[in-house]
Amino acid sequence: MIDATPPEELAEDERWMRVALEQARAAAEREEVPVGAVIVHQGRAIAAAHNQREALSDPTAHAEMIAITQAAEALQSWRLLDCTLYVTLEPCPMCAGAVVQARIPRVVYGAADPKAGACHTLYRITDDERLNHRAVVIGGVCEEQSRRLLREFFLRQRRRGKK
Repeated sequence: MIDATPPEELAEDERWMRVALEQARAAAEREEVPVGAVIVHQGRAIAAAHNQREALSDPTAHAEMIAITQAAEALQSWRLLDCTLYVTLEPCPMCAGAVVQARIPRVVYGAADPKAGACHTLYRITDDERLNHRAVVIGGVCEEQSRRLLREFFLRQRRRGKK
């Protein structure tokens, strides 16, 4: 993907994506699919989360959903204006829908998701003109690190006879 992001913005995106990668590693340590998310508001992280579907027995406990809830609480508003969501894997339809509902203006993700990606890969929910909000979405930031975490996790799971 060709990206016209200015170098200083790309450096900032990589900085926050590394924080999301730390969250993804925490998920893997807990036997969760290693996806991490961070929400930044005016240069400050206001939310950080990782997948917790197994721990919470909750199909909606994706990293993005938990981070969006944390950010809304931090800002005391469901409108997450002036925020950027950093996530290690392209958001699924549920999470992309939550981005639209929360009015998050910018999403940065690591690896594309060929099975459930809803920003660029399978669907384009975050820039669908029929919806009342659209987000700028940048993919491929720290892509290889994100992809490697997922690949290693699922390889371990298959060796154990899981997933």
